[in-house]
Amino acid sequence: MSTKRELVLDAAIELLGSRGLRALTHRAVDEAAGMPAGSSSNYFRTREALLSGIAERLEQRDHHDWAALSHRPAPTTIDELVAGMAEFIRHAATTDRIRTLARYALFMEAQTVVPLQESVQRGHRALTAWAESLLTPLHPDRSVAKLLVDYADGVILHQLVSPEPEFDPHAALDRLARALFAAPE
Repeated sequence: MSTKRELVLDAAIELLGSRGLRALTHRAVDEAAGMPAGSSSNYFRTREALLSGIAERLEQRDHHDWAALSHRPAPTTIDELVAGMAEFIRHAATTDRIRTLARYALFMEAQTVVPLQESVQRGHRALTAWAESLLTPLHPDRSVAKLLVDYADGVILHQLVSPEPEFDPHAALDRLARALFAAPE
């Protein structure tokens, strides 16, 4: 069962991802959460506090998703890695589109809000570390994980901005992964 604070943050994520930063106000969050006026400002006094709260909630939800994904066996081949990454990218750009759009809106806002920047960077480091742990059995160079994570971010962003109806990142991911894994260490 979600707490009222989590309900406020989940509504804020939905609002941010569906309507953008300009629509993100305490009043709009209260309405989206179905809570009395002033509820969100009781938890987050300023816009900066609300943005930081959103970033933290996104990180919590990501960790929950990663925990579910980590119950799968780690990839043991490049084919398994590529298939898993392609599935993640498709999910982020389609099924989880609103949450992904909210995350990218926070990325842009983090350029001027230092506490938010720290939260976004922490989340990126956690994702990269998770990818490193999955890739280590396949490739000892930890920088390969960062390259793949950064590539996935870019592909997801482009799909969100210019959706391709028959979007399938598998072939390009396969080509990139094989090139990275074949590169001299």
